[in-house]
Amino acid sequence: MEPFVVSARKYRPQTFKDVVGQQAITNTLLNAIENDHLAQALLFCGPRGVGKTTCARILAKKINEEGGESSNEDFAFNIFELDAASNNSVDDIRSLIDQVRIPPQVGRYKVYIIDEVHMLSQSAFNAFLKTLEEPPKHAIFILATTEKHKIIPTILSRCQIFDFKRITVKDTAQYLKYIAENQGVEADDDALHIIAQKADGAMRDALSIFDRVVSFSGKKLSRKAVTENLNVLDYDTYFKATDLILEHNIPSLLLLLNHTLAQGFDGHHFISGLASHFRDLMVCQHQDTISLLEVGEEAKKNYLEQSKKASNTFLLKAIDIANDSDLKYKTSKNHRLLVELALMKLASIDFDGEKKNPKPLTTFDKGKDALVPASFFKTAPLVKNKEVPIVDAVAPPQDAPQKHIEPLQETEPHDLTVSQDQGETLSEAITATPVKPVATTPPVAEKIKLDIQSKRVSALSISSLKAKKKHELSKKDETIDEATLPKSSFTEADMQRHWADFVREIDQKGQKILASNLNTDVPKLQNEHTIWIELPNGTMKKEIEGERYHLLTYLKQKLDNHFINLKITVNEETAKKFAFTPEEKYEKLREKNPAIDLLRKEFDLDL
Repeated sequence: MEPFVVSARKYRPQTFKDVVGQQAITNTLLNAIENDHLAQALLFCGPRGVGKTTCARILAKKINEEGGESSNEDFAFNIFELDAASNNSVDDIRSLIDQVRIPPQVGRYKVYIIDEVHMLSQSAFNAFLKTLEEPPKHAIFILATTEKHKIIPTILSRCQIFDFKRITVKDTAQYLKYIAENQGVEADDDALHIIAQKADGAMRDALSIFDRVVSFSGKKLSRKAVTENLNVLDYDTYFKATDLILEHNIPSLLLLLNHTLAQGFDGHHFISGLASHFRDLMVCQHQDTISLLEVGEEAKKNYLEQSKKASNTFLLKAIDIANDSDLKYKTSKNHRLLVELALMKLASIDFDGEKKNPKPLTTFDKGKDALVPASFFKTAPLVKNKEVPIVDAVAPPQDAPQKHIEPLQETEPHDLTVSQDQGETLSEAITATPVKPVATTPPVAEKIKLDIQSKRVSALSISSLKAKKKHELSKKDETIDEATLPKSSFTEADMQRHWADFVREIDQKGQKILASNLNTDVPKLQNEHTIWIELPNGTMKKEIEGERYHLLTYLKQKLDNHFINLKITVNEETAKKFAFTPEEKYEKLREKNPAIDLLRKEFDLDL
């Protein structure tokens, strides 16, 4: 039995054409050799396993092939490899300099390959400077390193620098496929792509992983075998998790996470992989960015299919949530809860990127009593192609038997009881206006209770415009009836008593701040109809101004006088004692210590 040779050595490139993923550098070196334009000091730098030492050996062999020598000659006597990690002293460099003076016995050049050159000591670098700058005509130095920033600038300035890049996933997968065919291994494209992604741009790592997986699974290399051996999560896990998120199925999603953790994966791996999965789904949504998807053909079909289910807005929101959880993972004390919370947030996103509306607890069902929430009125009208006017009473259908219906009256918010026949004509034109129960004769055995709660109306809505118009009309009516309005006289004691009653009422309703502001000063009767209150600052004045209408309405009703006015003033002397805004606080501090102004200007600080 022949001894096993690892693929990284067995399939090491012998020519520049065999080098994977470094076409720009190999073409430059070939042109330099052909045009006799090769520098005497070269620096190959880049990540591990991308072909630096391999290219150095190929170059050393290539430049000595001229003159009719056989291409199979390895010119071992002309190539010297020095490991700077173990030979990093000044004596080692001096010994190298002594050897450089001797010309080659075979070929044109003696090539010195110094690997991991950044490991040389400072004194060794300095001893090497002169020889590197002016070497003999027959000597070429090739320095290789993974950490260019550790090399002193005087060495860098004497070398022609070649930056090797990471090998792409696509190139790595293609080369692995070539090796698998040579070894008679049947490998799935998705399996090779997973190996290429795990290698992170290093071909040597990819070949080592390939050997390990082949030893595990034999001649049949499947995606499942690769994921098990490399301890990586399969695409299927993320596809299933995304489907559950789109279905808003939180229980199944938490069970999937529990199953993943039980397999030995940590939550950080799961949530970061899910963020990458959302990113891959997003690049699938545009034809120009599909090329950014570094997966096999079978997985690409699944990505394209699932990307059609999710909107762009949803994916942006999902990536943001998953990435935020990824960033907080290391600082969190409860890792599992953090990931579960992120998954619940993801499952609570609707397709438009907003939080989904909670489902109604009850449904509209004929023949059964049901409580329908106020969101019911936001749906489409129950009767299509038919406008329902806003009237003071709900009218029954024309074909329904005539029933006596009392007109609706405004009162406190209350449940609305509507007959079954009338319920079918309700539409979104019905607003959340507080109404009294509607009585029907004869009574209907089965009724539907509509729990209508008061809601805020947007200032730009049609309802607000109608309300504003109605308010203007009511103002006109008040002007017209001004002569008939009550104008009873009252004393200051009466006014103060009712003022205190109003404060007590709003305090019981929870308006503590407003009640406290109204109690700041005792109201006084400035003249026959004007109530005057003095406050210590403008903030309290704004608070009371906002409730002026309700306060005056209450006092007018209690005092039976429609011509009452409210005058609110601010005591400037008292207001100066307090600082509320950042500017006022800064002025107070500057009065106490003028040096703080110098500090603000020196550091260009903002308030």
